[in-house]
Amino acid sequence: MSRLCLYFIGEPERDRWVPGDRFVRPLIRRLVRGKPRPGGIEKVFLNLRLGLDRLGVPYEVNLPFRQIRPEDRVAILGRGRHCLDGYTKSNPIVAGIGLMTDPSEWPTLCTDFPVVRYLQHSQWCDAVYRPYFGERCAIWPVGIDTEEWQPSNRTSKEYDFLLYDKVRWERESLGPNFIEPIKATLTRSGLSWVEMRYGKYAPGEFRQTLHRSRAMIFLCEHESQGIAAQECLSSGVPLLAWDAGFVGDPARFTWGRPVIPATSVPYFDERCGMKFRDLAEFKKQLPAFLTALRDGRFSPRDYILENLTVEKCAQHFLDIVNSAQRSGPTA
Repeated sequence: MSRLCLYFIGEPERDRWVPGDRFVRPLIRRLVRGKPRPGGIEKVFLNLRLGLDRLGVPYEVNLPFRQIRPEDRVAILGRGRHCLDGYTKSNPIVAGIGLMTDPSEWPTLCTDFPVVRYLQHSQWCDAVYRPYFGERCAIWPVGIDTEEWQPSNRTSKEYDFLLYDKVRWERESLGPNFIEPIKATLTRSGLSWVEMRYGKYAPGEFRQTLHRSRAMIFLCEHESQGIAAQECLSSGVPLLAWDAGFVGDPARFTWGRPVIPATSVPYFDERCGMKFRDLAEFKKQLPAFLTALRDGRFSPRDYILENLTVEKCAQHFLDIVNSAQRSGPTA
């Protein structure tokens, strides 16, 4: 019987200051910061497993490669080349999401290993990888746990906006010239708001703050999927999202593509909220957004229920894996 063999292999700890400190640093971090929160790729893996569990689909996790049987289906999600270290089987592999940041970093992946599908979360990311991996590319968004991320039963909200700051690059310029003017515009407009910075809040704080907010302003240069934004939508909270239209990562120059079209909200329609490209457009969109919010024109949770539940996305994943198994290692 064919087993579904899933792999998630995180980045290995490396010595930083003295030989052997890779064994000590995780212990110190846990003592100081508490239990670590799952990172983006790990969250993808956890949500995939949750969806498979709810579908009643059995699977193996991180089975030693030597124990893989010829008929088994293999999917490897993780971060970095080391995820495939020691893989010598001929079973076709579905891989992706985080094995590399850009395909130019590992253009020989599909000849080094029998990778027959390479996954990316959304259309714009798929377009980056397709020139390298061709028809092996497949689009697969991970699902959102709509049971965990539900609308609040509060009848009144404390804040008009949660300002979610995930700006990662050029903060020395974007801080004073973009982020602070947005805050000033909200204050001048008599709107209440609270700010959260990506990676700087405690577990549970995001959900609690969403429940106290009428809407969320999402500031991020680009997202392959944008799980936090979609958790917001699943919670019934509409988005006013910055969508600059291009990748902001300065590594794009190293990759040889200084202009890469992208979006911060790859799964989004008029039910979810509105978008703006720059500060000037934010000032124009804000009144229109507030009017639509007041009139109840947004229904963001409906969009997530229709497109991005953990069950639907887990089934999509299974369809990709089963197709890869049929196609064989030379696809």
